[in-house]
Amino acid sequence: MRLLFSLCLLLCSAALQAEPGFISRLLNQPVPGGIAVIPLDEGSQTPAPRYEGNPVLVVKEQGKEWIAIVGIPLKSKLGEHRLSLADGRTLAFTVENKHYREQHIKLKNKRQVNPNPDDLARIQRELAEQTQAYQSFSPIQPSNLMFDKPVQGPLSSPFGLRRFFNGEERNPHSGLDFAVGAGTPVKAPAAGKVILIGNYFFNGNTVFIDHGQGLISMFCHLSKVDVKRGQSLPRGGILGRVGSTGRATGPHLHWNVSLNDSRVDPAIFIGAFKP
Repeated sequence: MRLLFSLCLLLCSAALQAEPGFISRLLNQPVPGGIAVIPLDEGSQTPAPRYEGNPVLVVKEQGKEWIAIVGIPLKSKLGEHRLSLADGRTLAFTVENKHYREQHIKLKNKRQVNPNPDDLARIQRELAEQTQAYQSFSPIQPSNLMFDKPVQGPLSSPFGLRRFFNGEERNPHSGLDFAVGAGTPVKAPAAGKVILIGNYFFNGNTVFIDHGQGLISMFCHLSKVDVKRGQSLPRGGILGRVGSTGRATGPHLHWNVSLNDSRVDPAIFIGAFKP
């Protein structure tokens, strides 16, 4: 009987150890535009994994095991992908299927659908600035991975929509939209540093925040920006006000989240992801 009791304790202990931690349960959504959480066996040394050549966010799960938190590009193929480790080994993970629906939008300003040559030159300059911001990788540990909503309001356009403007297909929706009124304060969902501010052709007044280790937030279409480049923001700090600048049909907040230079679904970080 004592042997049987000991065996039961051993099995229960093993089951508990195999149970994924809070971060894994919250973030692991390995689909195109999602996140893969991958356990790492790197001892006490801080690991330095890479995915598609980019450094990856790593944290300790429950203060014990290192895990990699990998952003998966929206255009990724389904099936096996690999994470590269510093010692030359690779770890496999599987990208699963997810269906994204379509959205059709009518715009009165036809230049926002088919920009003229001057607009295109501006767009290219702005894209280079924003790409550089997305590729930032600071060693700082993110203050929190369960984000606060930047505004309180209903979600409107979800991440990943196939978008058609005046009947013409353009890039998929790379963020999450909140339907809130003009002037609504926008708060940082986690602590971070303001790394870029701009007034862009498509995005309007925009703020980029670096939360650490390649975890970047972008907030678009703002009516007002209340921060300066280089400024540190606490969690909940106000960065600007909701507006309709840039390519927008009305006031709303567009929020992007990027991991290892891959745009991922912000809904994952606020517990609102729908498979």
